Formats: sequence, C-alpha cells, structure tokens
Amino acid sequence: MRRAAQEGSPAGTSVEREAATRPPGDPPPRLTIGVDVGGTKTAAGVVDEHGAIIRDARRETPATSPSEIIAAIGDLVEELRGDHEVEAIGVGAAGFVDAKRSTVLFAPNLAWREEPLRAEIEKLTGLSTVVENDANAAAWAEFQFGAAHDVDDMILLTVGTGLGGGLVLAGELYRGAFGVGGEVGHLRAVPNGHLCGCGNKGCWEQYASGSALVREAREFARSSPPQASCLLELAGGRADRIEGPMVTKAAADGDGPSRELLEDLGRWLGEGIATLAAVLDPAVVVVGGGVSEAGDLLLDPARKAFARQLTARGHRPVLEIRRAMLGNEAGIIGAADLARRR
Repeated sequence: MRRAAQEGSPAGTSVEREAATRPPGDPPPRLTIGVDVGGTKTAAGVVDEHGAIIRDARRETPATSPSEIIAAIGDLVEELRGDHEVEAIGVGAAGFVDAKRSTVLFAPNLAWREEPLRAEIEKLTGLSTVVENDANAAAWAEFQFGAAHDVDDMILLTVGTGLGGGLVLAGELYRGAFGVGGEVGHLRAVPNGHLCGCGNKGCWEQYASGSALVREAREFARSSPPQASCLLELAGGRADRIEGPMVTKAAADGDGPSRELLEDLGRWLGEGIATLAAVLDPAVVVVGGGVSEAGDLLLDPARKAFARQLTARGHRPVLEIRRAMLGNEAGIIGAADLARRR
C-alpha cells in the first residue's frame, strides 16, 4: 500500500520507464490508445502499460458537429493502430460523463448532449472503449505514473482557463453516484461573487484559475498603469491583451506586481485546498494546468495559505502540494490506462 507521501521527489516515472530496456524474453507490451478531446484540438497516443507514449497524433476538433468529432477520433485511431496492435481505447472528454463511462451527458465547449460516445466509437473502430472526464483521466495518470505515484489518496487540480479536478481515493478513481463527481472548481468560495460560466456566482474557479489571473492583471493595468509597466510592455501597451503567460514571465523576471498577482492566486488556491483537506484528507494535491508553469511562484503562496487555513493544524499530518509531472500528455496517458484496466 502506498498510503502516505514518501520523502523526496517522486521517482520511477513514465519517462524513466520508457528509457529502461525490456529484458529479453518478456512478452510484448499491452498497448492501448488514449484520446484527449479538447475544444480546439484532439490529441491521441499509443500508450504502453508503463505510461509511455510510443506514438502520437493530433487533429483539429470540429467542435460544433458530433458526427465530425467521432470521425476525427476514428481517423486518429486508424492512423495510430496502423503500426501497433492495440486492445482498447480510452477517451478523455471535457464534460460530464455518466457512471457507466459511456455517455457524455454535457460538454460546455463541444456539441455533445447525451452523446452515446462509447457505442459510436466501438462501432466505428471495433475496439473496446472507455469514456472518462478529461480531468479524471489526467488525475489517474498522475496517480499511476506521475507526481502522486507513491500515495493512495490524491487530488489533481488543473489550473487553466478554469479550475478542474480529479480525485483518487483509496486507490480508486472517484466519480460519484452519477459519474460527475470531482467538479471542485465549482465549490462556492464567495457568496454572490463573480459570475461563473456554470451559472452560479462565486465559484472557486473564478478566483483560482488562469481566467482569474488575467482578469485581475488587466484590472490592475487599467487602474495603475505606471505600476503595471512591465506587463503593459509585454502586451504592447494594451491592458486588454495581457495574458497569463505574460504575468508568469514578468514575475519570473522579478516584477513585483506580477509576483503579487501570482501570490494572490496562490492564496485562493491554498485556502481551497485546506477545505478539500478537511473533507477528503488526501496525502497529496497535484497542481497542473497552464498556470502551474509558474512553479513555486504560485505553489509556495498556496502552501503557506493552506498551512494557515488547515483545520486542526499542528495536530495532524499535513498533505504535500506538488506540481504535476506529465503536462499535456496526462489526459492521453490516463485515458489509455483506464481503458486497459476496464
């Protein structure tokens, strides 16, 4: 059992396993295909049982046409299986997936409404298929092969445009009674706060996401142009063109206001993690997504805020907040591994 975090950084990751040679006489690897369907692109890869991607391919996502999305997935599978014998397909979808891992109930950025995705892909490819929420798939990858490989209980937070979440509890991916659990970004953080895309106000992701960082940076640049000179220079002098990576770059270069923006985001992140810890008590929280590229400029403030807000602090073990290891490949790797385990 890998119940609690071990000292030191995670080892034995998929990158290291991929480099290792297979002993003579070992059976050939069991290969599956993982597909990560996003709003603009669909990425897929052939993945072995150690989480190594041995071939990958991409297509633009025809987001407004369900039939064309299916066709694009089929084209990717056909291309990838041409040189490899694969046994199953896992599809990570940015949306609500039912408990049977079969139907996409709703996808905010894709034209999927009650879409029987598993049946359609199995009919098209002839391969057994599993459909999973994309954040769940990424969480499973970090649990099996990445930053949380040494624990049984972990949470993945993807800090990007929104704030996604995936939960692994007692070694099992948690989906909830109806398959749509883990949407931690929509916990209420501020009563009557900023309007969220889900229709509610004050959701956590409105304060702990890349979109929140951009909103605050642009407001700061409009209200205090002299203090925001570094950000405005990167944005060509226009506050409305400031983007998250600009804040990260300016902060890394030593710009004080940009560092404060990341610190504020980290504070919101850490306080929310303390709430999750009170309910779920994970050993590790892994932070991924585009904003995690800021590294300790984001995570150190998150760790400090978490420590301040943790229930019964000083009288309980303290979880670790770690940066994700698998990057944009996590969704592919996790979906493929879940398909293998079906």
